[in-house]
Amino acid sequence: MNAELLIMFTLDCNRAYLYAHPEQELTANETQRYDEALARRSTGVPVQYITGHQEFWGLDLIVSPTVLIPRPETEHVVEAVLELAKADVRGRPSPHKLRLIDVGTGSGAIALALAKELPTAQIHATDISPEALEVARANAARHELTSLEFYQTDLLDGLSPASWDFVVSNPPYVGQSEEDAVQLEVRKFEPRQAVFAGPTGLEIIERLIPQAREALHPGGWLVFEISGTIADRVRALLSSWDEVTIKNDLQGIARVAIARKPPHLSS
Repeated sequence: MNAELLIMFTLDCNRAYLYAHPEQELTANETQRYDEALARRSTGVPVQYITGHQEFWGLDLIVSPTVLIPRPETEHVVEAVLELAKADVRGRPSPHKLRLIDVGTGSGAIALALAKELPTAQIHATDISPEALEVARANAARHELTSLEFYQTDLLDGLSPASWDFVVSNPPYVGQSEEDAVQLEVRKFEPRQAVFAGPTGLEIIERLIPQAREALHPGGWLVFEISGTIADRVRALLSSWDEVTIKNDLQGIARVAIARKPPHLSS
């Protein structure tokens, strides 16, 4: 698969073209470009950082070493939000527009996927990294999802309270004690602040949960990605929320935490 992606990158073509022209030979320049890409890959550089692209939710996204590479597992977050959003819309007056915010957006993967599926929703996104926001804005422009708004801030700092129907996030959740278990290319090449949260892996989530509680409308939803190693501790942090659910991914690993702000609370 890596070799195929690098060939597609070399020829600047899609998979359909590649399979339709198996007889095509590389020119000298293309051979050099392919060899250079292979040499970078042999040092551990992720294919996505070589090609500058990664697919997520059917969207071709620009990626760079300033953002985490979107993973298929994160699509479970999008699925969970869409399921809840459809139910939420049915229970509200027709003029109501859902307001969602993606915290720590990185490449913009979650925000753009939700914008694609919920074209009438108001979708915003935050990131602490200005470089990441440049990538997210570029991806929004490429896919003509220009109604999204982006903010450079730490989590939800500075945003109005009780403003959102959904707070969504793929936060850093790996503990430094787990570092040896993380793939070498992730440790070496992906942005550490997007992967590692601190000693326990809960440091960012412990800050996100109370901020989300303040930011959400009463009855609003918090949906975020987790790992199996922190699932029980996350459930404990959400003990005062309603309808707390932990959903597994296709491998049976705890992947998405869902919780509803009690409807009687204003903050």
